[in-house]
Amino acid sequence: MGTPDFAVASLAILIKRNYNIVGVVTVPDKPAGRGNKIQTSAVKKYAEAHHLNILQPEKLKSPEFIGALQALQADLFIVVAFRMLPEIVWKMPKAGTFNLHASLLPKYRGAAPINWAVINGETETGVTTFFLQHEIDTGNIILQEKIKIEPNDNAGNVHDKLMMVGADLVLKTVQQIENNEVNEKPQIVDGQWSMVDSQLLVQSSILNPQSSLNHAPKIFKDTCKINWNQPAINIHNLIRGLSPYPAAFTFLEDKILKIYQSAINTERKENIETGNFATDGKTYLSFKTADTFIDILELQAEGKKRMSIDEFLRGYRIP
Repeated sequence: MGTPDFAVASLAILIKRNYNIVGVVTVPDKPAGRGNKIQTSAVKKYAEAHHLNILQPEKLKSPEFIGALQALQADLFIVVAFRMLPEIVWKMPKAGTFNLHASLLPKYRGAAPINWAVINGETETGVTTFFLQHEIDTGNIILQEKIKIEPNDNAGNVHDKLMMVGADLVLKTVQQIENNEVNEKPQIVDGQWSMVDSQLLVQSSILNPQSSLNHAPKIFKDTCKINWNQPAINIHNLIRGLSPYPAAFTFLEDKILKIYQSAINTERKENIETGNFATDGKTYLSFKTADTFIDILELQAEGKKRMSIDEFLRGYRIP
């Protein structure tokens, strides 16, 4: 069960290992983009190319979908970047239902774990497989794998790393379930975060451990608007964490300017107010933050294509 490219890698590795995929569940086709052309999910495209049985339910509790799912007689359900499942679905297979989540649970539960890990300046993240239960992203951990977030990584780079590491983890999880070797662990025990590598991030037993966890809610437009009154590192991480999609933005002459790549510049000394910019009109565009400057390296002006800063300045006359 999955939708985007992130889920395709996990499906592909199971097919390559000759697992019997009795069905693929993905979102219905829908019109999108200019001209409202019908778009199909990445998972559906891959499944069609490999002649797999595809289900695209509008409603996950509909009798038609539940009946079709039961008829498949699947031993195991695997969920990667899909919708929240009703209990009648995730309790169906005899071996259970597990999910691949793009964080080191219990940190970054929610819809956008990759974005928020980068936005918050984390230096590592990872993937977790866990069995589904009632509350979202709270089930018992099966396996985890860590990766480093490099200083110049953006959400796109981290996504691509986790996609491949996650596919390997899905395969290992299936093999453990198949061989009765699963040693699942609860995410939080007695005020501590339970990590499968036996590291314990100790919390006070007096406090609710949930209160210190970073969460990963859905990204909205307001999340993407740059507040130049923030320190430069916060703004730089926001730009990294929202690149390439949906992209952080600011305004230039009342038009939206999406920013994809930036650099902190502590050498610039222009005496200008926070939120204003310095430029030579040819090679640099630097915005003043609360503590220093941010150089814009790659951007997209409203109605234009994505381009480097020198390309932008060659074609855009700034007053």
